[in-house]
Amino acid sequence: MTRDEQYRRRLERYRSPTLLGKEMRHEGDPHAAPRADAVVDCGWGRLIFAHTFADNRDIAATLLHETSGQRDIALYVADPHVLLALEPQALFLDPSHTYRLWFDRYDPPRLRPRGFAVRLLNCADDAEALFGLYRRRQMVPPPVSFMWGSRGSRVINYFVAVDLKTGEVLGGATGVDHAQAFDDPEKGSSLWALAVDPQAIHPGIGQAVVRHMIEFFIARGCGYLDLSVMHDNHQAIRLYERLAFERVPVFAVKRKNVYNEPLFVGHQPEDELNPYALIIVREAVRRGIAVQVIDAEAGYFELSMGGRSITCRESLSELTTAVAMSRCDDKAVTHRLLERAGLAVPAQRTVTGMEEALDFLRAHESVVVKPARGEQGAGISVDVRDEASLDAALDRARAHCDTVLLEEFVRGEDLRVIVIDGEVVAAAVRLPAHVRGNGRDTIRDLIEKASRRREAATGGESHIPLDEETSRCIGAAGYDLDDVLEEDLEIRVRSTANLHTGGTIHDVTERLNPVLGRAAVQAAEVIGIPVTGLDLIVPSVEGTTYRIIEANERPGLANHEPQPTAERFVDLLFPHTANTRHSSPS
Repeated sequence: MTRDEQYRRRLERYRSPTLLGKEMRHEGDPHAAPRADAVVDCGWGRLIFAHTFADNRDIAATLLHETSGQRDIALYVADPHVLLALEPQALFLDPSHTYRLWFDRYDPPRLRPRGFAVRLLNCADDAEALFGLYRRRQMVPPPVSFMWGSRGSRVINYFVAVDLKTGEVLGGATGVDHAQAFDDPEKGSSLWALAVDPQAIHPGIGQAVVRHMIEFFIARGCGYLDLSVMHDNHQAIRLYERLAFERVPVFAVKRKNVYNEPLFVGHQPEDELNPYALIIVREAVRRGIAVQVIDAEAGYFELSMGGRSITCRESLSELTTAVAMSRCDDKAVTHRLLERAGLAVPAQRTVTGMEEALDFLRAHESVVVKPARGEQGAGISVDVRDEASLDAALDRARAHCDTVLLEEFVRGEDLRVIVIDGEVVAAAVRLPAHVRGNGRDTIRDLIEKASRRREAATGGESHIPLDEETSRCIGAAGYDLDDVLEEDLEIRVRSTANLHTGGTIHDVTERLNPVLGRAAVQAAEVIGIPVTGLDLIVPSVEGTTYRIIEANERPGLANHEPQPTAERFVDLLFPHTANTRHSSPS
């Protein structure tokens, strides 16, 4: 039996009084009824309980008064076809499914989360962190002041998952108590805006947040928990169904706005673009700039407005000259230009044979081996210290480019600085892929699980390869792929921090020392490139010491949310649209 057939057979079973509109009654009190026209402000938008409204015209009017920059949702709409007919140009039917868990069917977990805990938001730092997480996930965040001001609310609660070691907020969600909101006789509750940091090392964060909310509302005396999930979010649907959630015949209606546009315009050519191109295209569309996808697989598109048209490949545009691009493409050329300009760079040498390579290794004790041309960390080996590892590293590099570079290995943080039009727009520290032991799984299993999470969170852009370089890094830590890693012990499984090989990126824009920013801007000027990502090794992002490793002519702007990288890129291409920038509420 298909999923849809199962759903249709359950329709009548789950058609509860709550779903039938105004004629709601509670078994214990046949005269009880909810407050009329119930609306709850959740910070990211209003939750409109449509079944408490007497007239569809009132629901439509409420939706049409949506605040700019927010996303309202009218849930439990009994007659969506009638509501949409009232304002067909302004409203649309949300293509999400509603799932419900009846609390008498909840099965508590046998194992509790390890390494993190879920709790109510209880300090201003939690609110700041959750705001940043929502921005990174490209969701509308509740203002920090709103979340902090709601900490004593009985209607709305914000939940956070927090790393027990670092205190970092790893996930969060909004919970609404329907009984407190509008005297719901069925004592329902609902979950909204679930978000998990895609770079979090712990598994099961989303499930833990959902379970915590379930148990919170059970303790409140609620009867069930509803949630809304996009119809094609199969990974989330599998999670909810494992927790015994079942689909119910509930409809939601939203207002058409720039946030919701992908939900009501149907499939568009730009939907096939990767995240690095899509973030730019969406910003262009918000400004009324026309988009033509040229080659979605490679990330090529054309932006046009008035008489101006510019072709881009992700963040590489026609404004970058062929000369500037070639300077970035050849790492040896980049190194020479920056060194001559007086910028700090590591010692580097082009090698053709093993003897030259060994001489360089003896001089520096630890080296980086990389192809002169290439991207996404392909063929790079870091912290190579012995002859056997050097020989293997040379072979890996030659597989990507005939010319191989050796560079002195510089210890420190891997810093990426985005420079657009002569200004620093974003800065982030990149960390190599690593796993944390649980005392049960092998390192191989931990890597595979972490890789699946990274792939799911990045649309397939990031994964951790199980290759020779991974085995080398694990061996350097004293382990084998099939060893069971002790509980809470972390090891790096890649030497480079490249995001395409499972690395993670952490925003440090506000902490960046101005000296490092000026060095990055000067490097971009020396290369003669309007948009670039400079890679530096630094002891600290707050210090002044640095070495510039290389420059990237096509940096991934989507990796630097919530910094306005896409906005500044479109400003560069179409400066007359800068005053139409999209901004989220803060």
